[in-house]
Amino acid sequence: MIELQALDKTYLLGTRPLHVLDQVSLSISAGEYIAITGPSGSGKSTLLNMIGLLDRPDSGRYLLNGQATEALSEEARATLRREHIGFIFQAFHLIPRLNAFENVALPLVLAELSRAQRRTRVADVMAQVGLADQVDQRPSQLSGGQMQRVATARAIVMQPDLLLADEPTGNLDQQSGLEVMALLESLNAQGMTLLLVTHDPVLAGRSKRQLSLVDGRIVSDVRR
Repeated sequence: MIELQALDKTYLLGTRPLHVLDQVSLSISAGEYIAITGPSGSGKSTLLNMIGLLDRPDSGRYLLNGQATEALSEEARATLRREHIGFIFQAFHLIPRLNAFENVALPLVLAELSRAQRRTRVADVMAQVGLADQVDQRPSQLSGGQMQRVATARAIVMQPDLLLADEPTGNLDQQSGLEVMALLESLNAQGMTLLLVTHDPVLAGRSKRQLSLVDGRIVSDVRR
């Protein structure tokens, strides 16, 4: 599903280069459940953003479902993201003035689905995340765990192949975090590929494969 070949990424801090990814090569099969770990600044989020087509490598190749992506236009990359990739972030990124239904429906609006299609899709995913009775609530009326469930519903409403989660439990209490992880793992059990960035060794230990990054390099790749 995913093939990374010698990816490099460097940012400039003033005049000083910062090598964030250094010759990263990686193969990921459909349906895998992978935790990406490592110290702060090791390149975890950059790697996730690269896989999610939010950033481009300076060199190297990235093939998604056999398609080379590094030279694609921004429009083509946006289409791939919309059709194949769901994102979940630590900070939820819900729009405060929109209710849960409207937040979840946003990708469907961008994809120009009809109102009837949007109603059906949103009802289905809100039931899937256990919030069928919260569609009219705005983010300020929801708990942290509920907001992350709404964010998860928005991430999966386009029925993506790949779900990318960057510290999805970082702003949650322990119980809410466990509930969100159970939800993500149920999606993986249904066939969705799940990549999770986490600092938490307990969460990482739940995965079926764990990658460890140090200074932009993969130093460990363990399958369980």
